[in-house]
Amino acid sequence: MDKPIIVYGGRGTGSVIVEAALTLLELPYEVIEQPALDSPTRNERAAAVNPMRQVPAVVLPGGETLTESAAILIWLADRYPQARLAPAPLERARAAFLRWMTFVSSQIYALYWIRDDTSRLADDPVHQALVKARTTERITHCWRMMDAQIHPGDYLLGNELSMLDLYVTVISRWGPRRARFYAAAPKMADVVRRVDADPRLAALWAERFPFAPGWEGEV
Repeated sequence: MDKPIIVYGGRGTGSVIVEAALTLLELPYEVIEQPALDSPTRNERAAAVNPMRQVPAVVLPGGETLTESAAILIWLADRYPQARLAPAPLERARAAFLRWMTFVSSQIYALYWIRDDTSRLADDPVHQALVKARTTERITHCWRMMDAQIHPGDYLLGNELSMLDLYVTVISRWGPRRARFYAAAPKMADVVRRVDADPRLAALWAERFPFAPGWEGEV
């Protein structure tokens, strides 16, 4: 592959999950820094790539556009099966992979459109605080439910790292942050710590989502 994959994203955003996947796949990519595609100062080129004005958005070397984080990760895993970042379509674990990738995307990730700017749903500060509190509880509930139904090995689907591990690792760093996640999902806690410590990702984490003091938060 001569041309790099173009990733629209920003530090600490969902694009970091895609960047982690590309790092593991050892594929060339270029990040067009765009922390908030719906901000008044948005890059119009990026907005044209994704009319929803959200990251991540990816432009493949052939010119095709991919949006939606789960779709990007699943596509990459299937396009480069030799990396074993997802169960193959006919493997038994494929059903769980698709279930939980979709679950994390629709039930957890989607709530951050609300949490990142609660004025999208509520004008009054009191109501905004209530929205934030209730989305916190919903996210915690979803992590707890997922943890109750999976049986990890070294990683969430067994003993091979997958795109699902990258997905959960990054999203669990967002609010209400890791301390709450550890309490709600003790079986998954060891997995995300293992991904945090993967030496292949150390430089990426340091640059794109560093472990700053207090990053794990409080329960």
